[in-house]
Parts: sequence; C-alpha cells; structure tokens
Amino acid sequence: MDDAKLRAWWAHRQSLDGGLEKATPAAILEKCGWARSVGGSGPYLTLFSRAGVSREAADRAVAALEIHELPSARGCTYVLPAADFALGLKVGEAFAGADMNVARKLGVTDKEIDRLCDAVRKALDKGPLEPEQIRESTGGAARHLGEAGKKKGMITTLPVALGRLQVSGDIRRIPLNGRLDNQRYRYTLWKPGPLAKWRLSADETYIELARRYFTWIGPATLAEFQWFSGLGVKAAKAAVEPLELAAIADGDPRLLAPADRDDLLSFKTPKEPRYALVSGIDSILLLRRNIVTLLDRSDLNRRIPGEGGTVESGTIADLPSNAILDRGRVVGLWEYDTATSAIAWMSFVKPNKALEQAVARTEEFVRTQLGDARSFSLDSPKSRAPRVEALRQAARLQ
Repeated sequence: MDDAKLRAWWAHRQSLDGGLEKATPAAILEKCGWARSVGGSGPYLTLFSRAGVSREAADRAVAALEIHELPSARGCTYVLPAADFALGLKVGEAFAGADMNVARKLGVTDKEIDRLCDAVRKALDKGPLEPEQIRESTGGAARHLGEAGKKKGMITTLPVALGRLQVSGDIRRIPLNGRLDNQRYRYTLWKPGPLAKWRLSADETYIELARRYFTWIGPATLAEFQWFSGLGVKAAKAAVEPLELAAIADGDPRLLAPADRDDLLSFKTPKEPRYALVSGIDSILLLRRNIVTLLDRSDLNRRIPGEGGTVESGTIADLPSNAILDRGRVVGLWEYDTATSAIAWMSFVKPNKALEQAVARTEEFVRTQLGDARSFSLDSPKSRAPRVEALRQAARLQ
C-alpha cells in the first residue's frame, strides 16, 4: 500500500484532519487513544491539535473527572477518559511492583506497607492532603530509609504506599494548580474506585485493550501492540486473536479490524496539506513507536538536531523534539522558546502560508494558555536552549 496513503489514514484515524472539531476532551481520548503524561504539555497539545480544546476546558474536564491521569499501560502514566479508568488501572497492575521490589531490598516488608496503606486511607478520610500532610497524619507508619534509600531514590516508604493505592484505585491524585503539566499533587480517597465493578479476567482485559489499540492506530503490527501493552509475545497474540483482525495485504504484518480495512482501501489521500503541531510523544507517534513509517523516504537519511549533535532521522525510535505533521508525515520539528515567546522550528518541506499559520496558531496557544511547552517534567527553558538554537540554525540553512 502507498506509504503516503497509510500516513494520511493514520492522521485521519487520529483526527488530525479536523474530524473532532468541538469534541469534548473525553471524546477525543476515546477516539484517538490515551495521552502519555510525563509532567509536560503533551496532553494539552493532544487536545488542542485535534479539536482546538483550550487549556481551561481541559482543566475543567480534569476537575470533573471526565478525564484523569492514571498509571496504566506498561505502568506508565496516561491521561484517560472516564470510560477507560478501570481498564487503564487494570492493565497497569502487572507493572506496579517495581517500587516494592526496591523497598524490599531496603528492609521494608509487605506487611509494613499494608499498615501504611491503612494509615493513609484513615488520614484521607478527613479530606484531600498533600504528601507532607499525609506523612504527618500517619505518624510513625511512614519512615525514612536513610542513606541506602537515598541512593536508590527512595527516601521514605510513603511513595510506595501512595503508588499501590493509586494502582488499586483506592486513591487518586489532584494537581495542586489543576493543571496536567504539573507534578505537585494532593491525594484523595476514590469512592467508589473505578475497579469496584470491574469483572473481566486478566485475559479479557487485555483483549479489550487490544480492541481499543487497533481502533486508535490500526493498521499496526503485533510487535507494535506488544510494545504499547508491555505484554510478552504469547500474551499479545492471545489478546489479539479473538478480534479476528485483517492484514492490509497478503503477507503484510500490519493488522486492523475488517470493517476498518474496507474503509482504508476506499480512503482517498487528501490533496491539500493539513499541518498539525503535536508533542514528541503524541499518540500518532507513540502508539506504534515506529518513526520510519511516518517519514517520507526522501527524509530517511536527513540529519536533524538531536541531543549533543545531529542524528539521522531514519535511525531513531523517538523524535528529539516536537513534531510538525502533514497528513501524517513528519515534515518538521519544533520547540517553544520562552525567552522570545515564540516557536523555533525547521521544516523538511518548503514553508508555505498554511504551514506558517499552523505554527502561529500553536505558538499563540502555548504563549497565552500554557506559558511553556515542556516535553517532560524536567524539561526547562535552560535545558531546551541548545535544541532551540539548533532548530533555528537548521532553519536558516534550509
């Protein structure tokens, strides 16, 4: 199948062609997939790029529990729609033991964490609390782990208990300023929790995840689903088999629902450009994590600004900066420069008025509503400065 048609189809399925105009944040995430959350602007850019959702509207959806940030696939945090809260928590359960494994090596027992979890629940009976307030309220139930713990990145036992209670859906965290690009929280009891009525077995749960996945981003390979879900080869095959997916062509490993295959075959690639500025971990990039398939063949050997120098675009798993897309094709990179309140960008194609307008539209959104476009929690204007300058230099050389 023609590469350009596939890229345009993925953009269409991801509603980067305007198909979700005026949709709610929850509806967008149900249609396009969960938005990876790492303390950056990614979820906001996901919603804005598809339906022009303002930051305030996204924050209202968070406050109303229409969408929420939860540990889910592979144990990673995503922003999910309410319809998927239980599914997200359930598929994250198997990946939730890493902190406890570290704690055990530091002499912490499971019974100790059980007691601490009980103490946290009791403390939160009085209302939402910040971590320090929880520590004070639980008295001696939470303890410091000394220098050994500091070396392991685990200063006290409290984060272990908070993590366990989040995975079980007993508590949830509330951003202190109500924003998704913030990593300071209060915690509150969740009654009833999302898992209270979940009755599917583990196998059935992963079938539901596979069903959503191939709707969000099909056609995709089994290996791509396996990466997203964190499942082994055998378990991934077992999750996909009941869906009776169809290959897009004989011998092609890329699969999608039979009805979607018919739609794909009749799909016409739009003739006019459709530019979208998205985060570097947008679902169209991250769900399959196969950058090569979103690059034109002429760009596979292109040198682009990366960490500490340039990298060949066709050899990387993740983009070094945010992406500019045109009908699913990566046609440029961008970063936000707080010093000038402007987007620094380069394009793989000759800039035109439509591209410049797309950049200006996202630039205004970031400047007036977000204030910055951090890629992740530790990203900062200072750490980003070399990437900003590299993009500007690359643009000057075009």
